[in-house]
This record gives sequence, C-alpha cells and structure tokens, in this order.
Amino acid sequence: MSTSTVSATSAAPKKGGGRRKLTLPWILLIIAAGLALVSVVRLISGANDLTSVGQFSGALQLAVPIALAGLGGLWAERSGVVNIGLEGMMILGTWFGAWAGYQWGPWTGVVLGIIGGALGGLLHAIITVTFNVNHIVSGVAINILAVGFTQYLSNFTFDKTPGGSSKQSPRIEPITEITVPGLSDWLATLQGKHWFLISDAAGALGGLVTNLSLLTVVAVLLVPATWWVLWRTAFGLRLRSCGENPVAAESLGVNVYKYKYIAVIVSGAMAGLGGAFLAIVSTGIYQEGQTGGRGYIGLAAMIFGNWMPGGMALGSGLFGFTYSLRLRGGAENVHAMLLLIAILLVLAVAWQLYKKKYLQAGIAAVCSAGLFVWYALTDQVPSQFVDAAPYVTTLLVLALSAQRLRMPKADGMPYRKGQGK
Repeated sequence: MSTSTVSATSAAPKKGGGRRKLTLPWILLIIAAGLALVSVVRLISGANDLTSVGQFSGALQLAVPIALAGLGGLWAERSGVVNIGLEGMMILGTWFGAWAGYQWGPWTGVVLGIIGGALGGLLHAIITVTFNVNHIVSGVAINILAVGFTQYLSNFTFDKTPGGSSKQSPRIEPITEITVPGLSDWLATLQGKHWFLISDAAGALGGLVTNLSLLTVVAVLLVPATWWVLWRTAFGLRLRSCGENPVAAESLGVNVYKYKYIAVIVSGAMAGLGGAFLAIVSTGIYQEGQTGGRGYIGLAAMIFGNWMPGGMALGSGLFGFTYSLRLRGGAENVHAMLLLIAILLVLAVAWQLYKKKYLQAGIAAVCSAGLFVWYALTDQVPSQFVDAAPYVTTLLVLALSAQRLRMPKADGMPYRKGQGK
C-alpha cells in the first residue's frame, strides 16, 4: 500500500478551520516575541530572577515530565484513542523507576519506568481497543488502579528497606549532568548585567547548558523524533489515518487494531518515562503523589499544541515556566506575571477589535484593567494564588485556545473490525 494512498484516508482541515501548523520558524518567532515581552515586564517590575539562568534551568526540568506526558497523549490520540490514564501511567513510571533505580542504578530505573508505563498503556489498549470500553472510563479506572497498586507495592518493598518508608523510596543515584564549561559562566555573567533582551536571551541559553541531565537531552530529542516518525514515515501516516478514518484505513489494508495498540503502548511508555524522570532526575526519590496532576497538564499542553509536537512543546514550556516561578521567588515573580498577563490581554483586545468581535474585546479590556489595578496597588500576591498559578495557567490557556483546535476526527470513537462492510 502506497503512502499516497493512505494519505487519502486522512481528512484535511477545512478552509478557515483549525489553526495553521506551527513550523520551526513560527515556533522560534513565538519564543523570541515571548522573550521580548518578558524582558519588558522584568525591566518594569524589577523581578530580575524572572529570566535568570536558574529560572530557565528549573523551567526546563519541570517542563520535561509534562512534555513526555503530552507526547504520550499525542501518540494515543493520533491513533484515535483518548488517554486520560496518562496520570496513572506516570505514577507507574515513578514507582517502577525508583524501585529499579535504587537497586541497580538510574538507567535501569529509566528502563523499568518505561516498561511500567507501557504496561499501563497495554492495559488501556486491551480495554478500549479490544473490548471497546469508553476511553474516559478506562483512563479514570487506570488512574485509580495505579494509585492503589503502587501504595500496595510500597508497603512491602520500600517500607522494608533502609531509608525508605511506605510512602517513599530510598535515595536514587543521580544521572550525570552536563555543564558546558566557559560558555555557562559567560552566559551567567551576561545575564547578570540585566540588559534588555540580551541578558534575557543569555539566561534562556544558559538554562540549556547548565546542570543539564543526560535524560533531559533524551527527552527533548523525543519531540522532533515523534514529529519525524508520525509525519515523515509511512508508519506514521498509517497510524494517523486510524485516528482520522479507521474504516477507510481498514479498507486500504491497514491493520487498525495493531496500530492502535502500538500507539497506546508507546503513549504509556512516554508517560512512564516522564514518571521515571520525576523520581530519578527531579527529586532523586519516589514519593507518593509526586506526579501532582502532571499527566492531566500534559494533556492540556497537547490540546494547546493542536495535537502537534511543536505546539505541545511550547505549551509544556509555558507550564514548566509557571511551575518554576512558583518555586523560585514565589510571590514576587508571580506578581510580575500579573503585569505580563495584563499586557497580553491588551494585545488580545487589539486583535478582537481587528476581527470586529466587540464583546470579546470588551471582556478582555475589563480583565486587563483589573489586572493593571491589582498590580499597581499591591507588592505581592496571596500565597494561595502563587500555589494555584500553574493550574490557573492551564485553565486560561485551554479557554483561550479551545475555539481554534482540530482534534483527529475519529478520536475517542468506538471502532470494530469490519464495521464498514
């Protein structure tokens, strides 16, 4: 079966529908514009840690598990299977990664974490693809089972080892970190000058070459690798055709069940790798509840990215940056973000006026004015708002982007072999 033949099964977006695909030049332009805007906010607010090397290094580390969960969701949903169970698969990845990591080393933990997540994906595939159970019900069940299963295992494994307990594992040996000598120090010095845009760019680049775990490098490379496999190979084209029109794909000889199984197992493996990253790299220890909803936020990043790897990576970076703000400088940095959001809403007002959507423009103008007043009359924000900032960001991003999204046409729809006959 030729690649061109299968492509006919994948319905193209209608004119005017959906968003344009984010090519590399557009992604770089968005990053540059965002960096310039953050630089303006930093100068006005005086929150110099907003674009420091430590801020970007922390943001990258926090974004990686979210991005891996997002990649997992992308693989599954491109094949037509909704994977709400990513959170549970991440939990399995954290437990198995830590269990193997403290005994046989961190890289063994990474492999076992991937396998643990893949087993969760296999279970989800059996339930949804073979038995045609509702995808949401299956995902929620896996999330609940993963919590109970790991709690049960911890009671007779970690609880009986030195340094462990029923809620956490012993300390895991760290994975090698990379710091580019000379370049890292130079960028840190340049960032410390606090020059407009130049210092901010130095902070961003410094975060990419300072204390960078080898597993972070692997995780980042998985984003372009996923794009290449799904959009530049015949295998990827067949897999995506299963998410667009499985009946037509079957009529052209595609084994739809096989591709759905592969996609959902890979989805679980990606989420498991994200969980192993949390346990081995982020904290160096397994702790009960440490995923903290990152599987769900990964799904939000995938939706924000319009089911594309590049957009998903941008969304993950945004959420990771927000998490890092909460951990570094807390209230001061989040207070500065009020100004950033207010400026973004001003730009939204201009855009809505250009499109002659006066009601939306009015609502955005009122929200922007409120944020400007809040920023001007206060020096800090309540600690509760600081803690909630990542989740508020998730809701805002989804609310602002939801109207221009295009999910795979057969995503979440039941499919039986031979149903088109």
